[in-house]
Amino acid sequence: MVSVFLAGAGPGDPELLTLKTARLLATAEVVLHDSLVGPEILALINPVAEIVDVGKRCGQASTAQAEICRLLVAYAQTGKLVVRLKGGDPVIFGRLTEEMEALRAVGVGFDVVPGVTAASAAAAGLSLSLTQRRIARGVHIITGHGADHGLPTHDWTALAQAGGTLAIYMGSKYLPGLVEKLLQAGLSEDVPAIAVESASLPGMRVLRAGLATLPGVVLAARPRGPVLVLVGQAMALETNH
Repeated sequence: MVSVFLAGAGPGDPELLTLKTARLLATAEVVLHDSLVGPEILALINPVAEIVDVGKRCGQASTAQAEICRLLVAYAQTGKLVVRLKGGDPVIFGRLTEEMEALRAVGVGFDVVPGVTAASAAAAGLSLSLTQRRIARGVHIITGHGADHGLPTHDWTALAQAGGTLAIYMGSKYLPGLVEKLLQAGLSEDVPAIAVESASLPGMRVLRAGLATLPGVVLAARPRGPVLVLVGQAMALETNH
């Protein structure tokens, strides 16, 4: 029997929430949510549900993943309908594996409910396509920081040679280092690059530059919201007319 739903809240716009997740929020008895889930989405939660903020915030006090798993199991074992509400899509950098393993270990049934991921929302907001015939036949989604912070250990040469569109999540803090790795791996300094802050939300900001100069542009803009970086020829405006 399923008693826990690991659901995606999407990129922030409440109208991009799936109907299934909206229905689950309206009937949930417990909701454990990420910090990036905004008030308009939280307002859709069953008014008598217990709401627990288990957000993980870069550079701020955060709930440890082990504690999130412990809470999730504890609430699940009460027999209540539990929704674990994650920003974006839970299967993309949502630490989903740890939570599924914790629930499986105690025999708790669960379902995963997908959400709109930030790369899709950002591209839609830009009226650009992540893929494009002859220009971008693939999308490569990578994290912008390592498991223990610092630069991630990607195969930068493979990424540079693969072509297509590169979507970098959570990369603003280490953007200079990420760009340096990509340039060293062979990407052109002037390949189109776009940093999108708060994709899908009213305060969405778009910062465009060649790859080599994008870190300086982002630094000057001092973004406060989550930043997604898109790199590749499909991000050039002239290729999308």
